[in-house]
Amino acid sequence: MIEALLVLNAGSSSLKFQVFGYQRLTVLAEGKVVRIGAEAHLSARAGTDALNRDLTIGADHEAALKAVLEFIDLHDDNWRVRGVAHRIVHGGTAYTEPVLVSPQVMRDLEALIPLAPLHQPHNLAAIAASEQLVGNVPDVACFDTAFHAHHDERFSRFAIPRDLHDQGVRRYGFHGLSYAWIARELAQHHPRLHGGRVIAAHLGNGASLCALSGGKSVDTTMGMTALDGLPMGTRAGAIDAGAVIYMMRDLGMGIEGAETMLYEQSGLLGLSGLSNDVEALMTSTAPDAAFALDYFALKVAQFAAALATSMGGLDGFVFTGGIGEHAEPVRRAVMNHLRFLGNFEVLVITANEEREMAIQSRAVLAQADQEGL
Repeated sequence: MIEALLVLNAGSSSLKFQVFGYQRLTVLAEGKVVRIGAEAHLSARAGTDALNRDLTIGADHEAALKAVLEFIDLHDDNWRVRGVAHRIVHGGTAYTEPVLVSPQVMRDLEALIPLAPLHQPHNLAAIAASEQLVGNVPDVACFDTAFHAHHDERFSRFAIPRDLHDQGVRRYGFHGLSYAWIARELAQHHPRLHGGRVIAAHLGNGASLCALSGGKSVDTTMGMTALDGLPMGTRAGAIDAGAVIYMMRDLGMGIEGAETMLYEQSGLLGLSGLSNDVEALMTSTAPDAAFALDYFALKVAQFAAALATSMGGLDGFVFTGGIGEHAEPVRRAVMNHLRFLGNFEVLVITANEEREMAIQSRAVLAQADQEGL
């Protein structure tokens, strides 16, 4: 019998998974379902065996998880799942550490859906589906906001009245599981840099930067929601709040129209008028494609300079995420903009949110075992 840990990372249209051996965290199986809700496709491997197959058109997250579990069952080499770890984008102020999921935890996290409408519903749907399909094993919630939970108030407040801040209108920050992994990798493989001042750039369809000092989050570009900061694949990033008021009041956009525009029609897609896919933009000859990439690189550099100010300098810059790892022209453009900051080390570190979740969840399950929960 091999004890195992299942890690699920549910996005708005994707579901990534890994099965780890519980003791050594060796990868037993891994894969992902992409284009959930449309032409869903599963790619997975276990050992030397690989599978690629289309799912039913329009398959939802529950159907995606069912397909993942069917693959796991076919390759189950006497595994016993000890727990299921879930990525949760928003934990608010209440959840600053990974926790065992309970009915009360679920109610609290459902209340945060308006702050992460593209992600939180799917994160929670994966928990509900796993409870039905995996069986009676504990679920662990791992939070993207937790890594930033201890920011100095200068970096967590908006310039609004205190009573609104106390009601939760504040900066939280996201991509914390990715940044926690970067900090862990720096501590293990680049200890000198880990002790210094580093900007980590998680660049993908969702994008943000994090200022790390001594491996701890000092400041980050995202705010109350995952909409603020850098322009992203389809999200606008930072925008004058007065512009949003104008579009709603004077252009008749309405709340739902504004939300759809800001979350789903903006960013690289809105700038280029073509695509939110950086590879497609890099191969396009359209002037607006080049403009979108130039704009993105400039904004990354501008926000990075601001984060360097938050730390009082810069010793290293780490790229991670799909764009950060694979789009070398974008990395080069960002670095060209930042040459004025002087010399600093530049690294590319592969994102591994799933392993970070496994490490966090194993600690939670071990503590629960000690307490007899």
